[in-house]
Amino acid sequence: MLDEADASVTSVDAADMAAQLGAEDIVMVDIRDPRELEREGMIPDAFHAPRGMLEFWIDPASPYHKPRFAEGKTYVFYCASGWRSLLAAKVAQEMGLDARSLRGGFSGWKSDGNPVGELQKRAR
Repeated sequence: MLDEADASVTSVDAADMAAQLGAEDIVMVDIRDPRELEREGMIPDAFHAPRGMLEFWIDPASPYHKPRFAEGKTYVFYCASGWRSLLAAKVAQEMGLDARSLRGGFSGWKSDGNPVGELQKRAR
């Protein structure tokens, strides 16, 4: 399963993404569990989409659809080490998005010394 995803999804390095941080045409998507975000932080301005809701949030016919996934941008998915995000990017690609995966995940991002932000709590 991972080999198939790796063959069809473009993976990008942390250094390349750090250089493009804040670009208007790129959305960083953090698919980790909320507890991971609270414990570790996240890439600044990343959009959090829990892996278990991803297909529902991407699908425009779903009552859970998030307009963020209908902006026609490049979506770079990441998790802790890159395995979950590789599979998530493959699904997103199959659903019509221009999707990539962050090679090495958030661990690689942090170990390269890139900026880390805190999880923004949603107002209830």
